[in-house]
Amino acid sequence: MSAEFGGRTGRQGKLSRWLRGRRPEPAAVDEGDREALLLAAAGAGLPLAPAAHPSGYGCSCDRVGCPTPARHPVSFAWQTQSTTDRAQIERWARHQPQANFITATGMTHDVLDVPLEAGREALERLSEDGVEVGPVAESDDGRMLVFTLTRGTPEDEDEWWPCELDCHPETMDEHPGLRWHCRGSYVLVPPARLPGDDNRSVHWVRGPEHPLPDPLSLLEYLTDACARHVGENPEQAAAAAWPSRR
Repeated sequence: MSAEFGGRTGRQGKLSRWLRGRRPEPAAVDEGDREALLLAAAGAGLPLAPAAHPSGYGCSCDRVGCPTPARHPVSFAWQTQSTTDRAQIERWARHQPQANFITATGMTHDVLDVPLEAGREALERLSEDGVEVGPVAESDDGRMLVFTLTRGTPEDEDEWWPCELDCHPETMDEHPGLRWHCRGSYVLVPPARLPGDDNRSVHWVRGPEHPLPDPLSLLEYLTDACARHVGENPEQAAAAAWPSRR
């Protein structure tokens, strides 16, 4: 269900080959594999809800000029609808065979969403330093999704840690560097299809069977890589800067 980076022995060699683009193209996912992958994600604690799917180059929602085709939930109640219940996910998957699925962030997990090349650079450094990485997905639209533990939802809102990296669906274009999906946000969960005629997808490169890490153990690596990636644009680089408590 996932492409392994390998154990500690030989990990750098396998990761380096992957980073050089030698990883084979992901195979098409049949219905049985799709359901198994969705159930594996739910079993790892990622709450899921049905999402739109591609319709040619557009979106199944039929909204004229849909800003996020095939990338948004079907229901406006997606936050309360999201679940890890196996029976419910099986029903959704079987009754909506073309649907993508989103996972709601900020409940059990967050997602650090970075440009693909920056993510690959960061993962290489993390591997070299022996830092454990959890589930990782790639999107063929040029993004990498790094799944982590959530920062949580403390009862005392004064203890909440807001920062400019927070990303909500309506603000994604404002974060060309690192996007931190936490409360009130979501991402597509693999396997998911993207619009177009070239079989673009969102797919695991490290599956949900890997434990979720603390986001702070990865953040410096990712922000440094993003700052270099968008360094030609100072405004974009600022969006990838280390967050500060307020």
